Amino acid sequence: MELSELDFIFWSIEWIDMRRDPIVLYENGQHKCLMFADLVEGEGVQSNQFFIEDHGETMLLDPGGDLTYMPLSFNLGRYTNVRNLKYIFASHQDPDIISALDKWLLHTHAKAICSKLWSRFLPHLTANYLKINHGVSTFDRIIPLPDRGDVILLGRSRLQALPAHFLHSVGNFQIYDPVSRILFSGDMGASMTDSIGSVQDFSAHIPLMEGFHRRYMVSRKVCALWAHMVRRLDVEMIVPQHGQRFEGKVMIDQFLNWIEHLDCGVDLLNQRNYMPLE
Repeated sequence: MELSELDFIFWSIEWIDMRRDPIVLYENGQHKCLMFADLVEGEGVQSNQFFIEDHGETMLLDPGGDLTYMPLSFNLGRYTNVRNLKYIFASHQDPDIISALDKWLLHTHAKAICSKLWSRFLPHLTANYLKINHGVSTFDRIIPLPDRGDVILLGRSRLQALPAHFLHSVGNFQIYDPVSRILFSGDMGASMTDSIGSVQDFSAHIPLMEGFHRRYMVSRKVCALWAHMVRRLDVEMIVPQHGQRFEGKVMIDQFLNWIEHLDCGVDLLNQRNYMPLE
């Protein structure tokens, strides 16, 4: 057997090994929401990637970096023509959110949606070869969101990009889908666990997310403002970018009650945290 044939066999096995079935969060025939939750392998933090389709138009949410690009693009291709993605949404600027931006811009026609605060920084995630060799201008492919948020038209749906600033990024947005009534919440509600189901016991779930929220979320005041905004929406599911999701009004209300009373971020700081080294 020639080496090229062996290479082909190993390549085929590798691609088969990348096959993952997403979790169907919602589907009604014209509108679909999928979650990929088990694409990160090795030392990376578990993360969820999301896909929304409405009447043939598609959006990818928080696709991640090099750890997820290959398995995500492969598995996404089982459900849509990846090249025809309309939007890539980045809730904020973290590497597990958008650091493979150059690959998505090169291999799709999608425009990237992010906070206006990060729109001038995202070109740092792409290389000059995109412009020089492929004529791809990163800046021309970015849609900057104003601080107040905006409506994103996808198919016949009107997705809402809602402000979640300082939770944890200074320019942070979340997507509310009024068709599925899902709030894609980014890092808000994240839990440090490899479990990818829905939360069943809220009290038992608190230790999996408390340390993260106390450190990453800016203050109880901002968390309470966010919780008040969410209560004005008809939300049936809150799906964070890490860990388990909150399903149903009762579980969502437990989470909102918890987060709006949580001392975190600057609430926990005093002068002892800012001392010169001896």
